[in-house]
Amino acid sequence: MAKKAATTGGPRAGESSKRKAATAADLVRGSAKRLVEAGVVFAHGTTDPVAEAAFIVGETLGVHPDEFGAIARKPVGAEQAGRIEQLIAARIATRKPAAYLLNKIYMRGVPFYVDERAIVPRSYLGEVLDAFFADGNEALMASGKIGRVLDLCTGSGCLAILAALTFPQARIDAVDLSADALAVARKNVELHGMGDRVKLCQGDLYGPLGDARYDLIISNPPYVDAEGMAGLPAECRFEPAMAFDGGRDGLDLVRRILDGAGQRLAPGGGLLCEIGRCRPALEKAYPTTPFLWLDSEESEGEVFWLAAGELDRNVEGEA
Repeated sequence: MAKKAATTGGPRAGESSKRKAATAADLVRGSAKRLVEAGVVFAHGTTDPVAEAAFIVGETLGVHPDEFGAIARKPVGAEQAGRIEQLIAARIATRKPAAYLLNKIYMRGVPFYVDERAIVPRSYLGEVLDAFFADGNEALMASGKIGRVLDLCTGSGCLAILAALTFPQARIDAVDLSADALAVARKNVELHGMGDRVKLCQGDLYGPLGDARYDLIISNPPYVDAEGMAGLPAECRFEPAMAFDGGRDGLDLVRRILDGAGQRLAPGGGLLCEIGRCRPALEKAYPTTPFLWLDSEESEGEVFWLAAGELDRNVEGEA
C-alpha cells in the first residue's frame, strides 16, 4: 500500500496549532462590516458603523470609549468574543438600538443607564453646554451667573445631570410628562449621586413648577414633524413615540416652551433649545424673534439661544 503524501498545510515547528485569538480591533472591523452589510441605522449615540461596533466591543470588555485604544490590539477571549457575536447578531436581527441592548449610553464621555422607557439620549445640547458655558464661560448670560436650571422634557435625565456637572453650584429641576421616563431618570440621578441637586418633576412642561424662576432653561423636546414620524427607521420604533412627535410641523411643544419661557426666566437668563431640522418652520412662525443659532462640531442650525429680554419683547403675540 502506498504511503500517504505528506501535507504542507500544517503548523510549522514551534507554531501553535490553535487559531490565534482575534483582537478587539479585529472584532470592531468585522462587526462594523456586518452592520453595514445589514443596513442598520446609526442614530442612537453613535453615528457610524465603526463607532457602533467599538461601543459594543468596548462595553463587552468593560472599557470606556476614551480608553479603547489601549486595548485595541489585545486578544479577546472566547467567552467575550461570543458575547460580542450575540450582541451584533441581535442588533442586526431585531434592529433594537445598541444602547437598549446594553442598557448604556455615553454623552460627553459620561455614562448613563437607558432602557425602552425613555428615548436614547443623543442631544447636541451636551456639546453646546461644553462649548459655550463650561469653565466659567457664561458670556451668553447677561447675569453672568447660573444658580438654577430647568430641564424640560428631561427623558432619561442625562441633560439635567450634564447641566449639574457643568454648573456645580446650580440646582436643577427636571420635568417630564412620562412616569416611565422619570423612572429611568431616577436611576441616573442615583448613579451619579445627584439626588441633592437634581429634582425630578412629573407634569406637562411648566405645570409642576409653581412660581419658580430660572437662570437657564434647557430643552430637547419632541420635534419630529408628521413627515418625519411617518419615515422613522425601525430602530426608532423601539423608543417612546411621544418622545419624537412634535405635531404637523414639529413645533407643538416648542411653541409652548417659547410662550411660557419669558415668565419662567430670571432677569438676565436665557433659553437653550434643540429643534432638529425645524429651523425654517420656527423662523417662519416667529419672524421677528432674534434666535441665536449655536453651532457645534456635530450640528448646524439645530440649537438656538434666546435671552430672557428677547423673549419678553419678541415672542409674545407671534406664531
